[in-house]
This record gives sequence, structure tokens and C-alpha cells, in this order.
Amino acid sequence: MSTGLLVQYVVVGLIVLLSALVAFRKLAPQLTNRWFAAASIRLARHDSRFARALGRRLQPKEATGNCADGCATCGACGPKKPAAASPASSAPDASGQARVVAQSMPLHFRPRSR
Repeated sequence: MSTGLLVQYVVVGLIVLLSALVAFRKLAPQLTNRWFAAASIRLARHDSRFARALGRRLQPKEATGNCADGCATCGACGPKKPAAASPASSAPDASGQARVVAQSMPLHFRPRSR
């Protein structure tokens, strides 16, 4: 096996591993946060400066409950956006400019058909 082919296999393997890690972090964020927290604790105990720096880098960010902490992928934090089909009325505010006010609509429940 030539050196160029070996380097190519290593690079492709690293790319596949990195993309699988990114996909796994998107699909199971709590599990990967636990894994990274455990790995960062283990690395922080080492004497090596590089290991401690890597441990600090792997520490998961704490979610604060607002959308500014970077956890906006699921849409669960922060206020819900109004539906696009909701009727809106315009009412002038104190400055005289019209502002859009969304009106609430009642919910209508229908029984399931069997």
C-alpha cells in the first residue's frame, strides 16, 4: 500500500467520523453532553497542559433556557411564533404608526372518525 493511499484512507476516515459525531450531537444532545462532560472531567485531571486545555474545550455549555445560549435547534426555548394564518388587525399606537396585533382564535375540537 502506498503512502498516498494510506493518507487518503486516514483523511476520509476522519471526515466520516467527524460527520457522524456532528449528526449524533444533533440527534442525541443530552447523551453527548454527558459523554463530553465525563471526558472533560477525566482530561482535567491529567498533568499535561494539552489534555487540560482539551478538557476545557470539551465541557458542554449550560443551557440557560433562552435562545441566546445556542440551543435553538429544537425550538422549545423562547416564545412560540404566531401561526401564519392567524388574522391580524392594525391598530395605531401612541406614535400614530400602525402596529399589527394578532387576534386569538378559539380552538375547535372534532371527534375522531373511526
